[in-house]
Amino acid sequence: MFEFPVLFGDIGGTNARFAVQDKPGSEPVVLAHDKTAGHPDPSAAIRAALAKSEVAPPRSAILAVAARVDGPAVHLTNAHWVIEGERIGRDFGLASCRVVNDYVPVAAGAAALDPAGRDRSILEQIGPTLCPDGGARLVLGPGTGFGAAGLVPYGKQLAIVSTEAGHVDFGPSDEEEFAFWPNLARIEGRITVESLLSGPGLTRLHAGLGGGEADPKDITERGMSGEDPAAQRTLRVFSKLLGRLCGDLALTFLATGGVYIGGGIAPRILEVLNEGTFRRAFEHKPPFSDRMAKIPTCVITIADPALAGLSALACQPDRFAYDGQHWTA
Repeated sequence: MFEFPVLFGDIGGTNARFAVQDKPGSEPVVLAHDKTAGHPDPSAAIRAALAKSEVAPPRSAILAVAARVDGPAVHLTNAHWVIEGERIGRDFGLASCRVVNDYVPVAAGAAALDPAGRDRSILEQIGPTLCPDGGARLVLGPGTGFGAAGLVPYGKQLAIVSTEAGHVDFGPSDEEEFAFWPNLARIEGRITVESLLSGPGLTRLHAGLGGGEADPKDITERGMSGEDPAAQRTLRVFSKLLGRLCGDLALTFLATGGVYIGGGIAPRILEVLNEGTFRRAFEHKPPFSDRMAKIPTCVITIADPALAGLSALACQPDRFAYDGQHWTA
């Protein structure tokens, strides 16, 4: 159980977002959206965020972090911060502090998403309009890194299974990919999902396809504008690889409840994702292609999808089962 007000944190390799929810049912108040590199540590960032608002001091906290949460000191995968629930709890006089993987709240928020709904400010289907069944759901997202989690019905609860799917090996699957794969930069001798399906991955793909080094934002903008054939091809290949990986993970979790794509890249390349390459790669999973064709794939189009999930975790603590670091005073 969380004591209210609850401090929420969505801490990634690039950005750190903070909010406070005063009581169950109220709307969280967003405090700050800062660069992670702009503060020496999470307590400094939280202190600065709270100073910007007149909200009541929080009594507990739940922080979602872009890292594997497997000990009392959590090192961000793509930034210098170390998050310790006990230190943050003591720094702010909290009754409790929970630290979870950043895709835990995204998965919790996905429980309320309806692919058949009409509100495109939250969700946009990729490919045919399909309705999910009551099965498992998959959430994932290419951004600064690559995160993924499963939302699996288990009795009366929804179990959230966080993963490190971004760090598994990735390989070529057709003639086009076999042709450029030897040109891709390796990280410690490996080509992983995250090394391609992320912001830095766009740079590696663009270079491997012969377009040279370029900033991910520039690749996206030039590719979407149609002014740069190399950037256009990079986005098309990115879309195909993302579709293939989404299909692989959907099979892994038997995610008949749908695939929900977050992160900062997918909302910016919706037109490319809807061209058909993504769904063809997603569905091409013989002997299960017919089953894959019935699974909806969607892009979460809101900027901070973790916020609704953090609120759900705080307000409905008995609904979800998930791992993480839990400190109490």
